[in-house]
Amino acid sequence: MHITTLLAAVVMLGGACARCAELPVTAWQGRTMGSPYNVKIVDGKLSESQVVALKAEIEGVLTEVNRQMSNYQPESELSRFNRAAAKVPFKVAAEFARVARFSLELSRESEGAFDPTLGPVINLWGFGESTAQPAVPTPAALRAATAKTGWRNLTITAAGELVKELPDLALDLGAVAKGFAVDEMIRVLRSHGLENLYASIAGEVRVLGHNPHGAKWVLGISVPVDHWRDNNPMAAVVSITNQALSSSGDYQKFFIDAQGRRQCHIIDGKSGTPVQHALAAVTVVAPDSMTADGFATTLFVLGPQAGMKFIDARAEAAALFIVRDKDGSFRQLASAKFAALTGYQP
Repeated sequence: MHITTLLAAVVMLGGACARCAELPVTAWQGRTMGSPYNVKIVDGKLSESQVVALKAEIEGVLTEVNRQMSNYQPESELSRFNRAAAKVPFKVAAEFARVARFSLELSRESEGAFDPTLGPVINLWGFGESTAQPAVPTPAALRAATAKTGWRNLTITAAGELVKELPDLALDLGAVAKGFAVDEMIRVLRSHGLENLYASIAGEVRVLGHNPHGAKWVLGISVPVDHWRDNNPMAAVVSITNQALSSSGDYQKFFIDAQGRRQCHIIDGKSGTPVQHALAAVTVVAPDSMTADGFATTLFVLGPQAGMKFIDARAEAAALFIVRDKDGSFRQLASAKFAALTGYQP
């Protein structure tokens, strides 16, 4: 997966009130996939030994996700598949197969706006794991890189085997793997009977039950100012439970080319170039983190108009689009169900 340390575009806020008693919270932090992760358990009544065991179990799950799906680990299943021969079925773990199926289905539904095979193009632009300084590639180099891509050149069999039609095709699950890992963290915590939970990796957040004040979890969505940092302004506040939130944008990983155009790390697979439109960021709410993560990337590629049509067709998901105007100001465009699902407050 393309891993980079990004500050969260989704931030947990206090949500306290003067008359609300605060319930006990068990919390810890760690690092995975080049990013910080956080776990919060409200009123779990856990002993010290139980917390130690939970931490170890969570670390084990995150290690396993990396063992399967990291393109930074040379011996991960994904890295070995990317080196494998074309047209030869390659068996992967059940979790890997599930994420790959989700990715290919999202590619089909979005008509290629989501494409998990763009690694060579992302690397060429300087945003991947095997590159250094971002730069505009030559047309010839871009043609050569795009010839190695295409989600239709990847299939997965009923037996959980990946098959690629091109020898240089490389799978990259960076747009969904962190979301899947958050879902795995929640799965582990729920398996121990815990109900009031917050789990996140960078800006991928999923919550269950209530926060320490017995209310919905209150999250802030950041204004997409360039290279956002802690304590920068919030664009909106949402209150959610039993849902996930994910943001995608052009304001953290980007460079300005010689013509003054913003070139970000999110690539349009149809052109092989960074997305070029007025959308600065999009935040998705969905029932699980993998869906929210994948939808956020998809909507950013689609842009506000096509993205709004895509998300409004999903019954349990919604989005907030933040558009950058020419004067540098921002406009918020909420999809039809966003306020109902999140209690959205600009």
